Amino acid sequence: MIKKYNNLSVLGPDKLMWSHIKSIIRKNDCICKFIDIANACIELGHWPSYFKTSITVVIPKPNKATFDSPKLYQPIFLLSTIEKLFKKMIGEHLQFHMISNSFIYPSQLRGLKLRSTMDAEVALTHIVCLE
Repeated sequence: MIKKYNNLSVLGPDKLMWSHIKSIIRKNDCICKFIDIANACIELGHWPSYFKTSITVVIPKPNKATFDSPKLYQPIFLLSTIEKLFKKMIGEHLQFHMISNSFIYPSQLRGLKLRSTMDAEVALTHIVCLE
């Protein structure tokens, strides 16, 4: 899951890069601790305040003559790298359980892992053949 993240991403409030996280989770006991924390967030229904902080950087939009209007600036929100990791882990965990327990309608395809265009074609063909 983490392999696709760029090692050169901008640092957030925790000052950790993805390369740091990748080297930490190479150790099996460390990855188990990350999983334990993510599971505890789900079980307790609590999102730590540490994960609710961000840094906002305001960047002027390119190719503008003057910068006298707020519309000419682009705010960028830098989030904690660990927060991003936990959100991804929890999202994948919830999606797995939703699909495995049939909480998602079978023709729901968008935004789900392991669903393809072929799945959409089969669902559409099934609907058309029924009518």
